Amino acid sequence: MKKVRITVMRKACYEDLMAKYENPMEDACAMEEGQVFIANGWQRPKGLCESAWETMSPFVMGFAHGAEDFYEGWMKNPRSAMLSCNDGFRPVSFLLEALDEEAEK
Repeated sequence: MKKVRITVMRKACYEDLMAKYENPMEDACAMEEGQVFIANGWQRPKGLCESAWETMSPFVMGFAHGAEDFYEGWMKNPRSAMLSCNDGFRPVSFLLEALDEEAEK
């Protein structure tokens, strides 16, 4: 199994939707643009949002086992994927990249 780099690329915030529909939340998202996590094979990296992990984990699993080219030509680099978490108020975009480095056992 291989390691997978996960980079926080962008955070959006839809304050109009939050004001209309969301109950106030303290510290709803701790992700910061530029933050990098390394998934050791199938293991969720410490500090990575659990909700975001639920969205990206099938892709991480695929990359960790050598999968490439999700959706046939979607990404310029076939060993990468751009995904967002499932928070409709403050979605975070993550770049996943398969690494050649072996996961630690």
